[in-house]
Amino acid sequence: MSSLRSILPYYRPYRSQMLWGIVLVVIAQGFALASPWFVKLAIDGLSDGGQVTIYAILVVVTALIGGAARYGMRELLNGVSRRMEVDIRSAFFNHLLTLDAAFFDRTRTGDLMSRATNDTQAVRQAAGPAVMYAVNTVVGFVLSVTVMLWISPTLTGLSMIPMILLPPIVIGFGRVIHRRYEGIQEHFSTMSTMVQENLTGVRIVRAYVQERDQARRFDAMNAEYRDRNVRLATASGLFHPLLQLISGVAMLMVLWFGGREVMAGRMTVGDLVAFFFYLGLLIWPMIALGWVVNLFQRGAASMGRLNAILDTRSTIPVPKDPAPTTSLRGDIEFRSVSFRYPDTDRMVLENASFHVKPGETVAIVGPTGSGKSTLIGLLARLRDPSGGEILLDGVPLTFYDPAELRRAIGMVPQDPFLFSETIQENIGLGLPDATLAEDPDEAILEAAKVAQLHDSILGFPLQYNTLLGERGINLSGGQKQRATLARAVARDPKILVLDDALSAVDTHTEAKILDDLKRVMKGRTSFIISHRVSAVMGADQILVLDEGRIVERGKHVELIALGGTYATLLHRQMIEASIEEEALPTATAGD
Repeated sequence: MSSLRSILPYYRPYRSQMLWGIVLVVIAQGFALASPWFVKLAIDGLSDGGQVTIYAILVVVTALIGGAARYGMRELLNGVSRRMEVDIRSAFFNHLLTLDAAFFDRTRTGDLMSRATNDTQAVRQAAGPAVMYAVNTVVGFVLSVTVMLWISPTLTGLSMIPMILLPPIVIGFGRVIHRRYEGIQEHFSTMSTMVQENLTGVRIVRAYVQERDQARRFDAMNAEYRDRNVRLATASGLFHPLLQLISGVAMLMVLWFGGREVMAGRMTVGDLVAFFFYLGLLIWPMIALGWVVNLFQRGAASMGRLNAILDTRSTIPVPKDPAPTTSLRGDIEFRSVSFRYPDTDRMVLENASFHVKPGETVAIVGPTGSGKSTLIGLLARLRDPSGGEILLDGVPLTFYDPAELRRAIGMVPQDPFLFSETIQENIGLGLPDATLAEDPDEAILEAAKVAQLHDSILGFPLQYNTLLGERGINLSGGQKQRATLARAVARDPKILVLDDALSAVDTHTEAKILDDLKRVMKGRTSFIISHRVSAVMGADQILVLDEGRIVERGKHVELIALGGTYATLLHRQMIEASIEEEALPTATAGD
């Protein structure tokens, strides 16, 4: 339950609403307790018809006022809980955006989705309805017991005997409910992850005819989810009858002893009837207590899961007094930089050292897994090196604010990602007000032309206002890559990074894009990662990586003359191109 303390700061903006809501709870309970007293007076004064009428009117009036107060308390307290749910979910999402790549490497997307939806709803129930009913229970209990003591201390003491069993029952069942609900949420996270992966990879599922197998796996997980919920329902279902059994025993004892008191003349019929009413009002808080404990236990379990993420801090710290990025020249130096992923022994990058002057174009080539993308990720501070140092304009990268640093870098990732927005909004991502205009501005148009995407866009019915499907599914692989290239170019970055950005583009289109990029990269420090020698041969310097080490460096002609890894790569690509050219006429003739 201690994890629920972390929701207290979220109450601060709504303190007045919470206070008035609690005041209305007290008022509602006060008027609810007034009605039985008027009934008592009416029964004891049955001989006077005029008084009975007055008491009947008072019962109706108190019911109306109490009902209005009850409506107000629900409106205020439940409304506050809804607003707090929005605040907690926003804080959770905003915090996720601050976390580094290493966090997302080890955390499942489905698990995060479950925490952002199911867990925030459970916390809302604890923050609003549970608080409301808890106050209602305490106030109702105190007021009811006070009036019951006024009517008959002996009868009140007798009715309280069964209540001794309440604390151990509430504590025991509360622990069981907390443990089972936490297990349900964990399992729901696993199930959400599976659904998310299947929807994202539905093409692979169909290509490998795995629909039935995935359906069977989901059915098994869904059945387990059902069984866990049934076990929770069993605990909750047993909890409430036990509370009702205790209240029934108390009722029976009051009926037996109170009836004897009435027959002996020591108590009026009105007193006994009123006592039964107050005992009934006392029983409801007892039953509500079980529900409140249930809500608090669920909320505590869910807030604990949210706190596990909210308490996580990025391993990429932001300096207190960051270096400015307004006048970057693009001078980059790697000094004996090494990197390995946490909890692994393999060095992905080892003692990489090189210097890039402002405005130079650097190409990075090497076999798959040689550390090319990792090197670029270190430059953008998506991760920090395990050893060594990276300098930008002579200043260590750790002295820069990561967000400001990334604004200065236009990166085209290896795997293109597009949002379910318009083409204009995707290309203009990060440009101030550029995506709000009805027509694309000059920067977006020029970037699309550089990426050889402009003519393709004009072929769509809504052109730049065409809405893309999830991950840009209505574009081809090459069009996706060109869209992400246009997005990077449109930002006019100080440093341009192309991480195998043209792998899905045909060689003819690639040649056109590279020709236009020469103008864009002029005076701008640029990095090109590519498996195609044709894309890198014009670079000012070429770095050849192999198993995390820089094994060769130089210009295209120098590396060819060296006859090493780079020359071998070029020779292999020339053979592949020759085979494709020979196969093309044969295939055409066969058609």
